[in-house]
Amino acid sequence: MRLSIIIPCYNELNTIDAIIDAVNAAPYPEKEIIIVDDCSKDGTRDKLKNEIEKSGRVSQVLYHDVNQGKGAALRTGIQAATGDLVIIQDADMEYDPNEYPRLVEPILTNRADVVFGSRFLGGDAHRVLYFWHRVGNGLLTLMSNMFTNLNLTDMETCYKVFRREIIQSIKIEENRFGFEPEITAKVAKLKCRIFEVGISYYGRTYDEGKKIGWRDGVRAIYCIVKYS
Repeated sequence: MRLSIIIPCYNELNTIDAIIDAVNAAPYPEKEIIIVDDCSKDGTRDKLKNEIEKSGRVSQVLYHDVNQGKGAALRTGIQAATGDLVIIQDADMEYDPNEYPRLVEPILTNRADVVFGSRFLGGDAHRVLYFWHRVGNGLLTLMSNMFTNLNLTDMETCYKVFRREIIQSIKIEENRFGFEPEITAKVAKLKCRIFEVGISYYGRTYDEGKKIGWRDGVRAIYCIVKYS
């Protein structure tokens, strides 16, 4: 099965080369790599246009002329995907592409339609960072579970894998980080077979470029209620 990897990026000049190399080196045989630049201002856009597009290291690079947010970038990338499976990959090196085989395995064995990669399930390596982020993530996941009747441990995870026909059938409305609770609610409504797989996590600090903030947490609560 061909795997479409959607990489939304905004101001990721320091990591864009490294994530492309890591995705290309990932132990999965058939890959389509789609990058969506969400109007970067730090030189990422120029690097994509002048170097990466010409290098043959990715399948497509798509560009937004106005910064819209992660959800909007994912909407653009998902619409362009042609693989059998679609996975979301952040450009910031927090998630390890070497774990693709374990993420897609429940779908390849026809046990799942959607797989979430949980940062809180299993014994893989995790960078120790912000206490209140962990509390907030737990509360948002709990609230999402209450509305969807799922028992996820990490609703806010980046790593989500979908059968392409499922994710392309869903209308994505959120432009920013509200994508996570929105898509969780919508796959729950579709009665998809959802699995979780433990993953490693190499989180970064705000000084290193982390973008999500408390306002996104407030929006996530709104999205949980709205889409459930």
